[in-house]
Amino acid sequence: MKTLHDKVVVITGAGSGIGRALALHTAAQGSLLALSDVDEAGLAETVRLVEAAGVAKVRGDRLDVADRDAFARYALDVVEDFGRVNVVVNNAGVALAGDLTDLEYGDMDWIMGINFWGVVHGTKEFLPHLIASGDGHVVNLSSLFGLISMPGQSMYNASKYAVRGMTEALREEMLVAGHPVGVTAVHPGGIKTAIARNARYSAKEDGAASARLFDKKLARMTPEKAAAVIVRGIERNQARVLVGIDAHALHHLAKLTGSRYQDLVARASKKVVPDKATIV
Repeated sequence: MKTLHDKVVVITGAGSGIGRALALHTAAQGSLLALSDVDEAGLAETVRLVEAAGVAKVRGDRLDVADRDAFARYALDVVEDFGRVNVVVNNAGVALAGDLTDLEYGDMDWIMGINFWGVVHGTKEFLPHLIASGDGHVVNLSSLFGLISMPGQSMYNASKYAVRGMTEALREEMLVAGHPVGVTAVHPGGIKTAIARNARYSAKEDGAASARLFDKKLARMTPEKAAAVIVRGIERNQARVLVGIDAHALHHLAKLTGSRYQDLVARASKKVVPDKATIV
């Protein structure tokens, strides 16, 4: 896909952070937008900003991406409204921190429902329409933690590794079938969003301390810069997009050290987070 001009772009989790930045970035390029989020107030603000930027057409819908039936209805509504869909960005995501022994099953179901099944729903429901468009692209947000694992992040890691695996297999399937659909897995590092502040934590985690650690020391890149990197990846039809210096550095460290990176991370975590404040 050489340009996003006049392309119908669907973005989940558009009420804030990377989702909002992607909406504004693609609007500036002349895209037509279908935006969704569970946060109705945040979504309304994004729609207002996009309309102020002069986008030709935008719709905003409250959507719980974990709700399969709701997502199926939403996909049909979007296609009926716009007549086609060219790009789907499955961006909606949440975080859950805590050692596996301390996590509750309800929270584990919650994060997998949004981070993994939400991506599956968005991909599967829109895929036939992307193929029919003749110029389609799927963009699935994984994470740096879909490439390397971190203590206290077992279920977040699990959800993001699952997104990566599904997305890479889907790209292969599109290539084998010869379908006109590009597929990109995105792996952001620390981005200045509210993900840590909105995360769930086990009873033994200090959520406030974790959020402060993330906001002050780990979130280095703005959502706007992340959006520009992601859009460039779409235009170049990249299979994998790493976002941020931290994502590049830690990914290469893991490649160089193999499974030994786990020992290095464990030792470093004891020094960085002695009070159990967890990196998300």
